[in-house]
Amino acid sequence: MHNGTSLTQFIIEEQRRIPGATGDFTSLLNDIVTACKVIANAVSKGGLIGILGTAGSENVQGETQKKLDVIANDVLVRSMEWTGHLAAMASEEMEDVYRIPGRYPRGKYLLLFDPLDGSSNIDVNVSVGTIFSVLRCPEGVDEPAVEHFLQPGTEQVCAGYAIYGPSTMLVLTTGHGVNGFTLDREIGEFVLTHPDMQVPAETSEFAINVSNERFWEAPVQRYVRECLQGEEGPRGRNFNMRWVASMVAEVHRILTRGGIFMYPWDRRDPSKPGRLRLMYEANPMAMIVEQAGGAASTGRARILEVRPTELHQRVPVVLGSREEVERVVRYHREHDRARARGGSPVEGAPV
Repeated sequence: MHNGTSLTQFIIEEQRRIPGATGDFTSLLNDIVTACKVIANAVSKGGLIGILGTAGSENVQGETQKKLDVIANDVLVRSMEWTGHLAAMASEEMEDVYRIPGRYPRGKYLLLFDPLDGSSNIDVNVSVGTIFSVLRCPEGVDEPAVEHFLQPGTEQVCAGYAIYGPSTMLVLTTGHGVNGFTLDREIGEFVLTHPDMQVPAETSEFAINVSNERFWEAPVQRYVRECLQGEEGPRGRNFNMRWVASMVAEVHRILTRGGIFMYPWDRRDPSKPGRLRLMYEANPMAMIVEQAGGAASTGRARILEVRPTELHQRVPVVLGSREEVERVVRYHREHDRARARGGSPVEGAPV
């Protein structure tokens, strides 16, 4: 038995506060939650049912797919296509928009998702997750295409993620704060355990893949160098570094104890403007972090205001505690001004 608020109850109570709500959105969220439970069950069994390892295929990004990538994607598609709440879907694992088959009714929402973020960690039993974003389908559109998904993050109706770790949690925002729910497997229900989540304002942690340091732009090098200098440096305090290679795990840690996560642009492949995908990774996570009092930027622009031009568009990502993100943004601004003048933003700083 539990005495907390179930996710179903929470969603229905939220719906009652909205005049004229029809219940479609509530049902949509419940369907997403059900799919995440199925994925959580598969992740928890892993090698017991022979689903570890690669699938022997690549996704549209050219990345090697894990078996669980394919399974999770299929679970979400099959769980959502028949419900009547969606007009179309888009996924990291699918090249094009997935249109709802004609045998099913269509709804007024668009769903984007990364079915299994951090899947490179599956075989070593480290936390992975599912990220999702909900948009409204434009009025009068019967056959949604790529261009109908290309809405800035400010247009998101809802964003959330499930994290499959020692316990399974679902973190959700509908634009009125962020709440976290933990799956009670005995009753099969998510229960509110982390109400009104807030990113701590002060932090001494940063997350970045330092092995790429030689490829970073000067502002990112400057920020990390100052953190590494600790008490003797300009920040005057010691920092800890974390890196999980799972955006869900990184963001979840930031929501619970603060910090900054950076996956900046680098020179390894100048043709790519970033590593993470705007529509189904950066946008939903930016909405969650901002709703929890943090900030999210590309380093030069607010992520939620970026105008998407492609379904699988990539962007640099800097998100977390507001003061730290604003510092990185300021360093980018100073760097760009200095370069425009033909100089360097900090004496001795790399360019």
